[in-house]
Amino acid sequence: MMGFKSFNSARKTLSGIEAMNMIRKGQVNGIDQGDSVSQVRFIEALFGVTA
Repeated sequence: MMGFKSFNSARKTLSGIEAMNMIRKGQVNGIDQGDSVSQVRFIEALFGVTA
């Protein structure tokens, strides 16, 4: 157990982990492995955050 304080924080954390695993495995169209710029844009679009 990672000690999540709420269901929402657990959901957001696991969503981020799954997104990063999809990028790492090359399962996202339009993102090449090692292309950090497109990876950042994908995460920004997915979660609405800036890195």
